[in-house]
Amino acid sequence: MQAWPSHSPDTPLPEALPEQGFLWLAFSREHFERQVPAIQACLQQLTGQSLVDLHVSDLLNGQLPSRYDFTSHYDLLVFRRLAQQSGTAPRHSEAQAKHSPIKRPGPPILQRIDTSPVGFAVFDKVLLSVHPDDCAVREAYASRLLNATGDKALAHDPRSAGARGIPMSPADMMLRIVSQMVDAYLDLRRELSRQLDHWQAELLHPGARFRRWDALLQARLALHQLEDLCDDQHTAMLNWNETLDDWVVNEDPAALREHELLKVRCRDVLEHIDRVVHHVRRLEHNTETAVQMHFNAQGNRTNDIMRTLTALTAIFLPLNLIAAVFGMNFEFMPWLHTASAFWWTLGGMGAIATTMGLVFWRKRYLARTGE
Repeated sequence: MQAWPSHSPDTPLPEALPEQGFLWLAFSREHFERQVPAIQACLQQLTGQSLVDLHVSDLLNGQLPSRYDFTSHYDLLVFRRLAQQSGTAPRHSEAQAKHSPIKRPGPPILQRIDTSPVGFAVFDKVLLSVHPDDCAVREAYASRLLNATGDKALAHDPRSAGARGIPMSPADMMLRIVSQMVDAYLDLRRELSRQLDHWQAELLHPGARFRRWDALLQARLALHQLEDLCDDQHTAMLNWNETLDDWVVNEDPAALREHELLKVRCRDVLEHIDRVVHHVRRLEHNTETAVQMHFNAQGNRTNDIMRTLTALTAIFLPLNLIAAVFGMNFEFMPWLHTASAFWWTLGGMGAIATTMGLVFWRKRYLARTGE
C-alpha cells in the first residue's frame, strides 16, 4: 500500500500504481477543487476511468449528507465526520466557517456536534479520499499506517487485517477510516451523557431553580441532528454492504477471506452506528422524561401550596364569620355589654381554629409532601 496525502497543490501526482498493494490519494477539499483536471487525468492513467462529473460535485459539496453511489468502475461513499470547529451557520467553505463561527448556547460539548463530509471513491487499486481542510482523521490514520509499515513484525503478521494492521484493499482502508470517524461519535456520546445527567439532576432537585432552558433546548436539537446524521450514515453503509454480495470474487482462499473480512468490518461499522443511534434516542427519552418530571414536580409543589392556603382559608372562615356577626351595628346584641364576653368569644374562636387545624392535619391537608 502506498499513501499519497496531498497537502499542497504543487505536490506531484503519482504516475503508476505500486507493484504490490494499492494507492491511497488523500486531498483536502480545497486542494481537490484546485486540482480536479490533474486528478481526473491521473485517475484515467491509473485506473482507466475518471470520476463522473456529478460525483466530483458531490465530493466538493460541504453540505452533502452521508450517501452511497456507484458506477461500474468505482464506488462512491460520502460519510459525515465530527468537525473540529464550532458553528451552526451553513458552510459554503471551510475557510468562511473558520472566520465567522456562530457559537451555540450551553456547554462546549454542544459546540462539537457539528459535522463535515468526507468523500471516498473506491477503485480496485486506488482509494481517493477528499477531506475537510482541518481533517485530523486523515493525519491520524496516515501516522498509524506509517507506524504499522515501520513495524516489520506487524507488517508480516497474518493477523494484519485486524484493527491495527495494514489494509488489504482500498475498500478495507475506507472502512477503517470510517470506523475511526464513528469512534469519535462514541466519544462524544459519553461526554454528552455526562452533561445531560448533570442537567437532569438539576431539573429534579427539589430546591433548585433551573434556568438553562436555552441550553437544554439546544441540546435536544443537537440530539435530533445527531440522530438524523447517524440514520444517514447507517443507510449509506447499509447500501454499500448490500453491494458486497454482488461482488465477483475469485475462488482463491485469500480473496474469499478478504471479502469475508470486508463484510465483517462493514457489519462492525453498522453496529457502532446502531449503538450511537440507540444511545442518542435513549438520551432524548431521558431528557424528555426529566423535563416532564420537572414540570410534574413543579405542579405538585403548586398543588401543595394551594392546598395549604385553602386549609388556612377554611380555618379562618368561621373566625371571620364570628367577627362579622359581632361587628354588626345593632344596639341590642347578646353578650355585647357583658364584661367577660370578649374573652369567651376569643376562646371560642381559638378552640374552633385549633379543632379545624387538627382535623386538617390528620387529613394531611397541612402536612408536607414527602420528598
